[in-house]
Order: sequence, then structure tokens, then C-alpha cells
Amino acid sequence: MICPDCGHDNIPGMDDCEKCGMDLRSLDVPHAKQGIQRTILEDPVRDLKPLPPLVVSPDETVANAVRLMKEHNMGGVFVVEKGRLVGILTERDLLLKVAGKPLALDKTPIWNLMTREPVVLRPDDNIASALNGMSVGRYRHLPILEDGQLTGFVSVRGILRYIAEKLA
Repeated sequence: MICPDCGHDNIPGMDDCEKCGMDLRSLDVPHAKQGIQRTILEDPVRDLKPLPPLVVSPDETVANAVRLMKEHNMGGVFVVEKGRLVGILTERDLLLKVAGKPLALDKTPIWNLMTREPVVLRPDDNIASALNGMSVGRYRHLPILEDGQLTGFVSVRGILRYIAEKLA
């Protein structure tokens, strides 16, 4: 990356010019051009038509959460207490925290295994924000909060479907 101040040729991705110290971070920020890039950078997650969440209380059993997930063909449940999102229990939580362990799922409360304080989105956040949150946190589902209330969620599958429709 060429420093616009001193002309030094820096290694791509450098935050500051190695020669003069100029801040280079704003130079490689992507700007929407057209097509799918514009879609990802500009379209809000509300355009994904977020799915309604499966909501459970933290005291419900893991067995009940698994039953609900199977019945509704969903990869997770959102844990709400007194109207506030406090966690999420996903297939990955079950795989990493339950599989191969002697747990009585019909007696184990969700709060023992849930991921607490999940990363959340707002309806106006762009799809790039959702993808970034999913990538960094290694999540497949992100809840959407509007005015502090859980209103839906987006999934990797939902984002891929949306992009495929835009490409068609």
C-alpha cells in the first residue's frame, strides 16, 4: 500500500506507514461498487427477512430445548429472561458441551450450557456486519434486537439464500 503522504510502499494491511507513521487504516476500507459487493455492504439485515426466534427461559431443560429445535428444524434457541436476551443454546453448544458427557438432559437447565451475552445485530446493521460477527465469533446464528427486544435472527443459511437470490 503506497502512503499518500510520503510515497513509501508499505506491506498491504499495515495500519501506519513504516516510514512516516501516517494512519493508513482508512485507505483500504472497502466501498460498495456494484452487484453483490454493494448488496453485502449496503443492504440491512432486515432485508434478509429474519426468522422468528425460538424462545426459552434459562430454567427450561436442555432436553426440552433439543425437542423444540428438532420440532422446528432450527439450529438453536434463544434464552430470554424477563424480556431480555441472556443467551443462546445452539447445536454447537450441544456438541461441545454435552456430547460424550454423563449429563441428564431432562434435568440440566439451559443456563448451564448456553452461550451467555451473544453478539447481537440491529435491523439497520448491514449484511457485512452480520457476516463479520459470524466469522469472528464462529457463529451460525445472530439474534436481532430492536429497542432491546429480540425480534428475530439471521443465519448463515439465510444470508447465503439472500445472496443467491440477488445473483439470479
